[in-house]
Amino acid sequence: MASNPKLAGSIERLSKSQMRARRSKVAKNGVKPEAAAEPAATKTKQVGGKNNGGSRVVAAVKAPKYYENTAETKRKVARKTATTAKLRSSITPGSVLILLAGRFRGKRVVFLKQLPSGLLLVTGPYKVNGVPLRRVNQAYVIATSTKVDISSVTVDEKINDAYFSKDSKRRSQGSEKEFFGDDKKEEKKAAFPADKAADQKSVDKALLAEIAKTEHLQKYLSSTFALSKGQFPHLMKF
Repeated sequence: MASNPKLAGSIERLSKSQMRARRSKVAKNGVKPEAAAEPAATKTKQVGGKNNGGSRVVAAVKAPKYYENTAETKRKVARKTATTAKLRSSITPGSVLILLAGRFRGKRVVFLKQLPSGLLLVTGPYKVNGVPLRRVNQAYVIATSTKVDISSVTVDEKINDAYFSKDSKRRSQGSEKEFFGDDKKEEKKAAFPADKAADQKSVDKALLAEIAKTEHLQKYLSSTFALSKGQFPHLMKF
């Protein structure tokens, strides 16, 4: 029987690569071919720069971007670690910021500190413009050159990202009567926690004392930012 029989016409059963693999496995003169040496796991790579040591040992084969899991599907391997976003140089503790999005857009607030999540902790103060202690993303604020001395303002360590978390309560699937309003019951709005109200007052008390030292600063914080006709934000100096 031929080693590679023809199926029809000039079409052979095995391809050239399959035949080449078969020939390499066949012993010649009774001597089997030697097994190929395993490739090295690491290699030395030359790197530039006077502080890099000149060379570095790296993996010979780059780690795969995807790996097979038990469900036989591909999942992307995250190679980056989550870190706190770098704070813009124009934003420092005590800077007055203008909010550009959200419920209080257009309001001016005082920046207190950056939280571990990268969000900014700000306050109006609440007594001045109605903005309470809130977290905002620095991408949605304009930093102004106005600053408030907050060295005397103490922000409790408990005011962190977990401080602003809300209790997740499932809404009950009401009946048909409740949907059409026939049997609708008014739910009482939960009262604002007393401990959070006390935290707001303690922060605002020290902050208001510093704001009172600068003339017209309280009026500046209470006013809302808006653009008039002919004003362009990229040409303005804040």
